[in-house]
Amino acid sequence: MALRYSQTLPAVVLLILAIVGILLVVHPAKNMETPPEYMYGIVLDAGSSHTSMYIYKWPADKQNDTGIVTQHSECNAAGGGISSYAGVRGGAAESLTACMEQAVKDIPKSRHHQTPLQLGATAGMRLLNIVNATETRRILKEVENKLRSYPFKFKEATILSGQEEGAYGWVTVNYLLENFVKYNFVGRWLNPGRATIGALDLGGASTQIAFETSEKVEDKDNAMELKLYGQTYRIYTQSFLCYGQDQFLRKLLAHLIMTEGVKPQVSNPCYPQQFNTSIKLGKDVFDSPCTKSYRPAKFNPQMSVSVVGTGDYQKCLDNVKEIFSFDNCSYSKCSFDGVFQPNVKGSFMAFSAFFFAHSYITNLTRMPLTSPSRLETAIRLICNMTISEMTKRTNQKEKHMKNVCAVSNFIQVLLLQGYKFNEQSLPSISFQKKAGGASVGWALGYMLHRSNLVPAEGLGLMKALPLGPWAGILFLFVAILVIALGYLLMLYRHTRNKEAMI
Repeated sequence: MALRYSQTLPAVVLLILAIVGILLVVHPAKNMETPPEYMYGIVLDAGSSHTSMYIYKWPADKQNDTGIVTQHSECNAAGGGISSYAGVRGGAAESLTACMEQAVKDIPKSRHHQTPLQLGATAGMRLLNIVNATETRRILKEVENKLRSYPFKFKEATILSGQEEGAYGWVTVNYLLENFVKYNFVGRWLNPGRATIGALDLGGASTQIAFETSEKVEDKDNAMELKLYGQTYRIYTQSFLCYGQDQFLRKLLAHLIMTEGVKPQVSNPCYPQQFNTSIKLGKDVFDSPCTKSYRPAKFNPQMSVSVVGTGDYQKCLDNVKEIFSFDNCSYSKCSFDGVFQPNVKGSFMAFSAFFFAHSYITNLTRMPLTSPSRLETAIRLICNMTISEMTKRTNQKEKHMKNVCAVSNFIQVLLLQGYKFNEQSLPSISFQKKAGGASVGWALGYMLHRSNLVPAEGLGLMKALPLGPWAGILFLFVAILVIALGYLLMLYRHTRNKEAMI
């Protein structure tokens, strides 16, 4: 009997060991998502007044072919936009040095060679290209050579079209509001099925409007299809060159000068009372292609003109309206300057200079801009203020306050008469600078769209052990189980044969 136990005990131990081993190996062998590494991307927004650098990151396992992109860091380059370095060799490239050095530090060294780097220039360079295409190409080449000197994966240094700028701004807005994709409570990315919202962007040299529409877009140049997170979106997008804040103010001065005639002093009903300033006819007014149609046949660019503020709301509004053209529409409907536009629909986010103008209006008047009539009342109050009242209420310098009346009237005409917002639709506009921790503008949308070109790395699936060793250990325990069972079966048959012989 003792002999029998001594013979079976090792086999039983092996059997138990094999069963326990198999359970331990198989039971935790569920699929586990490994945290993916991040990919990075750099976008340089070369605007008309300055250049900003944005560094974005997204998980290397992308969601439906588009990276889940978040803002990692940003940097504002010193000096003006790259277009301001026309005729200054090396100036545009040098202006990017500090921000690019920051990028080298902010992005892990192991990811440098995989990080796409691109520069998008907007309306400032579009204007320079009209005036001097050769200098425009030189600046872009200079900037490209500068960017290629860094250890990143250079993609392009290009001038975005106005339509692209508007469309990418629309992408940014809807991404930040989680209208494309949302991270749910169980840790999965889902399409929330929400309606998208429109985007309103006001820069220094141009303004953009973009929104999703089901109407027929009669001008094909205004139609764009974008694929994001496995969905296709059909949007209307339009950019108005020379209707950015800075260029509009130039056009307004040009209009006032040509109306009163070129003389040493000109009245400006949009400047506050008690404010006056001196300008040069060339560099401050007529040197821009946006004021070409106002330019006198003969004038001295170096001539100084004193501009005196009179603070008259109605006269300011009337002069602003004359900057726009609401006639000569060859489509079923237009916004202004003969440009087709379907009816605005749904909610909108207004950003960039729209945000700052809205902030100044509400800070000066303490009035919510919830209707066209309230907007008009608020602007009327502002235009009747003296410059000292304005600076006292806002603690801002004169240079920031002098144009609030003019820009406010410009925005009023643009939104109500241009884009056709009304009593019902105007309250649907929210004015924002940032959302979800990221700056609102075209750069994030551009990065989202460009990330389609970055190869997706598959989400890692692994067992409790890597697949090879895991399979080997499982095979070993199965082999032990088979040997133990075979040995026990052999002992059983041997015992039965002995008992039969007895």
